[in-house]
Amino acid sequence: MEPIKYPHLFEPLRIRGTYFRNRIFSAPQGFYNDGPDRIHSEAAVAFYERKALGGFASVCVGDCMVSKDGKNLPWTQDMGDIENLNSLSKIAWAIRRNGAVASAELSHDGMFSIASKMENGSTLYGPTGGEWRYGHVKEMDEEKIFEIVDQFGKAAAFAKRCGFNMITLHGGHGWLIHQFMSHIYNKRTDRWGGSLENRMRFPLAVVDAIRAAVGEDTPIEFRFSGSEIDPSGYDVTEGCRIAEYLDGKVDLIHVSAGIHEIEKTFIVVHPSMFLEDGCNSKYAREIKKHVKQSKVVTVGAFTDPAHMEEFIASGGADIVAVARQTLADPDFPIKARTGRDDEIAGCIRCLQCFHNVGGHRIFRCSLNPEIGQELDVKMMPEQARVKKNVLVAGGGVGGMEAAVTAAKMGHTVTLCEKSDRLGGILNCEHDVPFKKNLKRYLKRQARLLEVYGVDVKLNTEVTPDYVKEFGPDVLIASLGARPFIPPIPGIEKAVPAEYALQNIDEVKGEVAILGAGLVGIELGIWLAQRGQKVKLIEMADHPGVDFTDISFLAYPIYVEELGIDIMLNTKAVGIADGEVTVETADGQSTVKADTVVCAVGQKPLAAEADALALCAPEFYAIGDCIRPENILAATKQAYAIARNIGRI
Repeated sequence: MEPIKYPHLFEPLRIRGTYFRNRIFSAPQGFYNDGPDRIHSEAAVAFYERKALGGFASVCVGDCMVSKDGKNLPWTQDMGDIENLNSLSKIAWAIRRNGAVASAELSHDGMFSIASKMENGSTLYGPTGGEWRYGHVKEMDEEKIFEIVDQFGKAAAFAKRCGFNMITLHGGHGWLIHQFMSHIYNKRTDRWGGSLENRMRFPLAVVDAIRAAVGEDTPIEFRFSGSEIDPSGYDVTEGCRIAEYLDGKVDLIHVSAGIHEIEKTFIVVHPSMFLEDGCNSKYAREIKKHVKQSKVVTVGAFTDPAHMEEFIASGGADIVAVARQTLADPDFPIKARTGRDDEIAGCIRCLQCFHNVGGHRIFRCSLNPEIGQELDVKMMPEQARVKKNVLVAGGGVGGMEAAVTAAKMGHTVTLCEKSDRLGGILNCEHDVPFKKNLKRYLKRQARLLEVYGVDVKLNTEVTPDYVKEFGPDVLIASLGARPFIPPIPGIEKAVPAEYALQNIDEVKGEVAILGAGLVGIELGIWLAQRGQKVKLIEMADHPGVDFTDISFLAYPIYVEELGIDIMLNTKAVGIADGEVTVETADGQSTVKADTVVCAVGQKPLAAEADALALCAPEFYAIGDCIRPENILAATKQAYAIARNIGRI
């Protein structure tokens, strides 16, 4: 028998008699796809059970609000209501029957409980009164303080009754407990404010109430921000002092960072793709030096088991928690333990999961099409009823996903790619430093084609004649798109964005990028990070990326910090050596540009797809050859179509 590749990561742990099978925790995540009664559905059970099936040691149900006046998000789960007993019990036992510890994250959002205020006009309570972003906040008197402390204790007792065998207390990210700990929000002059000892009085009272409620056999995890990462807030030095107050009073100290309600730190609470892997682990490493009794948990942008192993082995933390990674690949622990690292989908931090939670009240994942339909997948057959011969035309994101999924379903699959490599349009981003996990994903998909026996033919274009000779039962066209070239005089002097991304060293001097969409902005950020001066020229009155969308909160911050100039309501009307002529409402002018890059979008290969439509008994066109969108759209559509082949 081969030794376990990551012995520190998979060393079991026992805390207060509770058994943790490894050191990889599924960090708190809420579930929002429920009805108006807020009772968690069978879909929620499947969502959390999927993580336990994948081998995580602990699975935490997030956003368990301890009272109806404590919600920041709609459709979160109020603890303590008897009507929730059945649904929460199902979730807890679904987690536990698959070998994981079921944890409930107890929280109250305090002054940021905007959903409660909007729904029922409830008062916003905080440690300090006054006018804040969401309206008037009433300072909590001692009666209210003790009422909420009591609510935490009752919620913990209810969670244990439901079958949860660990309590996670949310003391970070700007919610109520954190508000008391932070001198940003806590301006009190009584025994609940002022010194750190006084500011810790409320969180420690909550811990005591929970311990009294759950007894000595239930671990308590305390999640907090090791640093607020804000010039006006506390730093890791004070974070270490906070941890010293908690040491021994809680069993696990879960070290995150930042504050939700401050945009510049929100993208650190949930690290963007522009930050390094494990970017917040430095806070856990420092705090662990000051903790003698409690176990320390680190969290934030971990995707690589080798990195996690090294961090634990070097004494940085006892446990690594991951959240978005559980969506990208819920089988992460099993794959890491069995040496299948090359089959792991590492989260690319595109934040489509947050975008869909905010917009549609359900998690989706660009890399994992099962997310958001775990219950459906659980009920689907694992193999197709009728096995077929499937030909996939195009080896981009959609084509690879379709081929892998069809092969998993038992079909005989051939994938043809007209170029000499798989990956399609995403190949142009191979060398972008903040897209390294995208490169890893493409490599993983290529590996799965091999694992599931897909016959891959490179340098092979699928034409009507080719299909006729091949004779498939099913043809899937995933042909992609080509760059759109606008009719601008001198456009031949510009280079397409795809070429610029693949040949970045040829992009010299000052750069003008035509188009302020996602491709243009990301290319501009990369060039600016390399020290180049960048201007983006955009015809519309706003960038093609919605800077207010939670998925893109990092973009305007980097655009500003790097000094990128976005020229809106500006039309390029001519390109000459060293300059671009632009037109605005004020007339024409020139923009200096040593290099001009064209990033104005993609044109679907629709005619090529249409030419194949009548060439096979079953035909499906997917991805960018229908409409250029994003990775999420391509993988979801490819997966759904491939799963249904051979259904009848």
